[in-house]
Amino acid sequence: MGPPSEAVVGAVPAGNAIYPRSVDVGLKLSAFTVVDAYPPGPPDPSDRLLEVVRLAEVAEAGGLSTLWIAEHHFHAGGVCPSPPVLLAACGARTRRIRLGSLVSVLPFHRPIDLAEQYAMVDRLLGGRLNLGVGSGYIPLEFEGFGVDPATKRERFDTSLETIVTALAGREVRTDREGASPVRLNVLPVQRPHPPLWFAVQRREAIPFVARRGVSLALIPYATVANTDELAEEIREFRRSLPPGQTAEVAVALHVYAGDHPDTARRAFRRYLESRLETQSTFYRQKAERDPHGATPEAIEASGFALFGSAESVAERLDAFAKLGVDEILGIFDFGGLEPSEVHRSVTSLGRAWHRPVVSPPR
Repeated sequence: MGPPSEAVVGAVPAGNAIYPRSVDVGLKLSAFTVVDAYPPGPPDPSDRLLEVVRLAEVAEAGGLSTLWIAEHHFHAGGVCPSPPVLLAACGARTRRIRLGSLVSVLPFHRPIDLAEQYAMVDRLLGGRLNLGVGSGYIPLEFEGFGVDPATKRERFDTSLETIVTALAGREVRTDREGASPVRLNVLPVQRPHPPLWFAVQRREAIPFVARRGVSLALIPYATVANTDELAEEIREFRRSLPPGQTAEVAVALHVYAGDHPDTARRAFRRYLESRLETQSTFYRQKAERDPHGATPEAIEASGFALFGSAESVAERLDAFAKLGVDEILGIFDFGGLEPSEVHRSVTSLGRAWHRPVVSPPR
């Protein structure tokens, strides 16, 4: 079942009129893929990358808002080293769904290259790109690129300034000594640039993101203990926004909607074990700080992993709207779940999410 018609979405409900849950709670449902490969072994990620293209098609047919793709290098915990390439492939097979990077790791790349690539992607997508950016967090990746992690904040700031300026069509200098000022010869459809999102895993970075007036993506399973702590982070973000500025908050959750939740739980355990193997900094620190709170069972009990029927998962997702969340980033494909199981989960949850519900009397 696809998304509700515009007539339904735009209608103003009265009395006990019915309307879709997504309108009721003001919460968007999207998909987020880390593109993890399981089982680990000799790298041959081609099939895994094609699975993501198919996931984009299924997510669009299910009425989801956006498909987000992570960037990772040199390990099986994430086998998409170039989000622009994979996003373009997804865009060629879709028409409506937005497509985003979460994140493009700025310190690993020349900023002018990223500006050109993402400008082209937004042009090819007809203005459907969301640009999520970050500074990286996996030691193996910094070592592979020969980048000192101590410099990542400075590299991130310099790179972002160049990218935003270039996407707006203004003159920039590349990072090559003696290079002349340049302007992009391809500009994005969305002006001055596609919507910007910062992914944050350190709470102290939240006010910094808010002051820039950009949207925020959070990964709570790896960083916080419970929904109360998550709610406080969101309130801090809202308080720190410039006066009159609005920005969105997205939260990534592992979700499975279907008849085999125990299969999903086993895949979730494999996924978390892979995070430790790849030295995923923030989840590893959580596991060291609170071993019991970092177990698959504890994360599910906290509400940051939801497994069950489509109706039960949709109902539990509703509660995140009350925390101030604008968009759920559903991690559907994780830990080696079979693609057919992933597709059924996306389709079932999309159908339940858009199913009309009865509004309370007014």
